[in-house]
Amino acid sequence: MSGRMGLALAGATLLIAAVLLPNTAQAQFGLRGGPLGVARFAVGHVIGLSRLRHARMAVRGGRYRSAALRSQDPRGAERGQPANPYILRAALTAQAALSGWRGGRSPQGWWRHPDGSYGWAGPVFWPFAYDDLANAVIFGDSTSLSLYGYGDIYAALFSPYAATELAAYTAPQGRRARKVPSLESICDASDTGGLPVDRIAATVAPNELQRVALDELAAAWNAARDTIRTACPAQAPATASERLGLMRERIAAMIKATDAIEAPLAKFAALLSDDQKARLNALANDRRAAMASRQPKDAQAAAACQPDYDPRYDEKAQRQYEQLVQQQWPADEIASTLRLDEIARARFEVLQDTTLRTMETLSACPAEVAATPLARLAAVKARLATMLQAVNGVADAVDDFEADLSDEQKARFEAIGPKRGA
Repeated sequence: MSGRMGLALAGATLLIAAVLLPNTAQAQFGLRGGPLGVARFAVGHVIGLSRLRHARMAVRGGRYRSAALRSQDPRGAERGQPANPYILRAALTAQAALSGWRGGRSPQGWWRHPDGSYGWAGPVFWPFAYDDLANAVIFGDSTSLSLYGYGDIYAALFSPYAATELAAYTAPQGRRARKVPSLESICDASDTGGLPVDRIAATVAPNELQRVALDELAAAWNAARDTIRTACPAQAPATASERLGLMRERIAAMIKATDAIEAPLAKFAALLSDDQKARLNALANDRRAAMASRQPKDAQAAAACQPDYDPRYDEKAQRQYEQLVQQQWPADEIASTLRLDEIARARFEVLQDTTLRTMETLSACPAEVAATPLARLAAVKARLATMLQAVNGVADAVDDFEADLSDEQKARFEAIGPKRGA
C-alpha cells in the first residue's frame, strides 16, 4: 500500500506550494485565486515529479528498482527471490515504454508511475488494464489503478514520443533493427492475469451449483478481457486530441467490462454461505499482508493523509517540493512558439487549469479497502467514472484551444512534447 501512500504525499505539496512559493511567481504568470491558484501553479506547472520521478516508489530497494528498470530480462531482478508482481510489472512496462523513446538509451522516462511502471507504453495507454481490475476486485489491491491520473493526462498533452518514435511501434522491423515491441504484442503480453478461478475454487470449495456460477463469472471475465483488448489502438496517435481519445476509449472499455462482470459476480456471491464469503473476502487480506511484508511502511506519506498535517515542518516534503518545481508546464514556450493571440492565451489558460484540477480529483488519499468483491467493484467503477469525466473535460478544453489554431500552430504544439523529452 506504500505506493498509494506515496501518491498521497504528492497532494501534500499543494499546501507547501501555497506556503513557500514566491509571490513573484503569481505575478509573473498572472494567476488568480489566492493560495489555491499559487498551489495550482506550483504543482500543475510541473509534470508531477512527485508522482512520476521523485515519489517514494512502491517497489522498494535500489537494487530491485535498478534491475527492474534496466535489465533486458525482467526476471533477472528476481533470481533467487520471492516473486513480486510489481517488480515484474515495472520491468515489462519499462521495456515497452522506453525501447521506443530516445533510441532506447534512457533508463527511465519522466512519465513513469511511482511504482516504476508506465501508464503510456508507446501508443498504448494502460497496458495492464485487465490485470488491474482483477487485482482491485478480487484481491483488494488497487495500488496500480490509483496511480493513473494527472501525470498520464499530461503525457497525453505533451507526448514524450516523437512521431518517428511512435512509428517504430507499428512499423515492420528487420532482423538487425533495434527491437521495439509492436502495439499488438504490448496489448497481448500485458493482460495475462484475470480471474484466478482455481484459487477461488480452492478457497471456497464450491458445490455443484456454485461451481456453475463461478464458471459463468469466469466466462464474463474473459469477455471483459476481450472488451478491453478491442480498445487497444490500431495505430499510433499523432495528436493530443487523438491520445486523449485513446484514453477515453480505454477507460470506457474498462467501465463496460466492470458492468459485464457485476451481475455474475453478484450471483456467485449470493450462492455462498457466510463462511465461504468470509474465506473469499480473506483473499484480499492475505494479498495485502504478503505485499506489506515486502514493502516497508512510509510514515511520511501516511502522515500526509492526516487532516492536521502541516508540510512546513516536514523537511523531506520541502525537499520534494524543491525537486517538484524543476520541471514546469511549457506555458511561456507555447505562447512564444505558437504566437498566441489574447483569445488563444485565454483558452490555453482554461486548458491548463482544467488539467490541474485532475490532480485534485484523481490524487486523493487512499480510502479504506472495501470488505467484499462487490463493494470493491463498485469502488473501481466510481474511480473509473471520475477518471473518464476528468479526461473528457481536458479533451473538451483541448478542442476549444485548438479550434482557431492554424495547422502550423498545431504542429508546433505537438513538437513541444518530444522536444522536452529529448
